[in-house]
Amino acid sequence: MPSRSTPLRRPARARPWRLPAPVRLLLLSQLAFNVGFYLVVPFLAVHLGTGLGLAGWVVGLVLGLRTFSQQGLFFVGGALTDRFGVRPVLLVGCLVRVAGFCALGVTTSLPGVLVGTLLTGFAAALFSPAVETGLAHEGRRLEEAGTVTRAELFALDAVVGKVGSLAGPALGAVLLTVEFSTTCFVAAGIFVLVFALNARWAPHDHGVARAASLTAGWCAVLRNRRFLVFAAFYSTLLLAYNQMYLALPVELLRATGSQEPLGSMFVLAALVTVLTQVPLARWARRRGAATALPLGFAGTGLAFAVVALAAVVPAPGWVPALTPAVLFVVLLHLSSAVAGPVARDLVPPLAAERDVGAHYGALASGGGLAVLAGSVALGGLLEPGAALPWLLLAVLPLVSAAGLAVLSRRAAPGQSSSGAASRACGPRSPGTPQP
Repeated sequence: MPSRSTPLRRPARARPWRLPAPVRLLLLSQLAFNVGFYLVVPFLAVHLGTGLGLAGWVVGLVLGLRTFSQQGLFFVGGALTDRFGVRPVLLVGCLVRVAGFCALGVTTSLPGVLVGTLLTGFAAALFSPAVETGLAHEGRRLEEAGTVTRAELFALDAVVGKVGSLAGPALGAVLLTVEFSTTCFVAAGIFVLVFALNARWAPHDHGVARAASLTAGWCAVLRNRRFLVFAAFYSTLLLAYNQMYLALPVELLRATGSQEPLGSMFVLAALVTVLTQVPLARWARRRGAATALPLGFAGTGLAFAVVALAAVVPAPGWVPALTPAVLFVVLLHLSSAVAGPVARDLVPPLAAERDVGAHYGALASGGGLAVLAGSVALGGLLEPGAALPWLLLAVLPLVSAAGLAVLSRRAAPGQSSSGAASRACGPRSPGTPQP
């Protein structure tokens, strides 16, 4: 793993209004994309169950397919970005999301719901790797110019995304008094706006090299054994973050007998991210990956250990019942703020600055598989007062912390390893463009 320790001029403090227009547009697009997404998706289950009268297992199937069509297909969006560039894939992602929300707004049948849901998920599988790739390449330019580090740019992206995840449900709550179809059309309108802005002002080239073919990026990922090991360790962070949706409600039920405080926990998570993400990313960047990644993943393990301890050792009566949940949320998001931007910053060097979209897509898809497998394995163990699942969830990021500490000290910048995958895919074409 690259150490990212090359001395740089001290960058300016990360402020969106000081960044070049293409970068501001990417961040604004990410904000609007999240607002539109969270405007609809948090209320989708209610619409399917109450509005359309679908059975609970059908609702679960629909939501599961949405997650798969998004997270599981990121590698497709990443490869398309490498092949055709950031701008066209981003624009197509907006149009697919518009089609998905319009389908959800007009349909009352299960096939129509499935089509709309799959389109909605696949749109993110196109849009997000394109934005991430654009930020990676623009961040490289800004870092070389001494404007801002790439890790700080990714931290800003995380803050922007979190603001969108707050604004979307807030706007959706306002629209609860209207038909769900109206909410879908409002969300579709937001994506039409994102499309129009990028069609008018997005640069035709974000500095992304075009891959020789779609399969070239996937083969590059499979050849890069060091990246695959890194992605496996990184996936535990995504699995841990997903427990905000799966494990945290169970802990709230244990502590208070109700899941009503869940909304407050998400507000707390957003506040922690908005207030600490950029400063912690800057601190982590100065310390380097060899320090920041193990520390961030170890902190994630500690977050789960706190709840496991609370399940085994009841707290004194004077300790508020929500204390373990609050500590879990705070520690989880502080740790993510330390490790997340540094990890995302390492992907381009691990990819030798080539086929970056495919590598980001593979990173996300690998995390999605970890979330799916981990949630299925641990879901049956999660019940109020059970310490075992929380202990297991604590061990996984601690193993990753140890592995990343070793990997970050052994790896050299820009190197990748090849093996059976390299032989299967064949050598890289000498005509592949370089950045």
